[in-house]
Amino acid sequence: MSKFDQAKMLMKVKKLQKELQKETITVQAGDGAVKVEITGEQKIKKVNIDPESVDLDDIGQLERWIEDAVKEAINQSQKLAAAKMQPVMGSLGDLGL
Repeated sequence: MSKFDQAKMLMKVKKLQKELQKETITVQAGDGAVKVEITGEQKIKKVNIDPESVDLDDIGQLERWIEDAVKEAINQSQKLAAAKMQPVMGSLGDLGL
């Protein structure tokens, strides 16, 4: 790969990273009791818990909802990143990599 091709690829990757930073995915669990916002870069932005939907006598359920929401948010952000990376990865194949 020439230095020009490397520089071009680096620019594409940096542009993709900026796009992923701007993306926000919101996931809910427990019928909206827990909401998690995550960026396309898999950085948690916010966790929201609806106090009216939570039974304080069953903290275990709340913990499961949070865990489920975080897992799903990460899963969706990974899928988003993979979809956005597809064109870049295709370019690597064109370069003989």
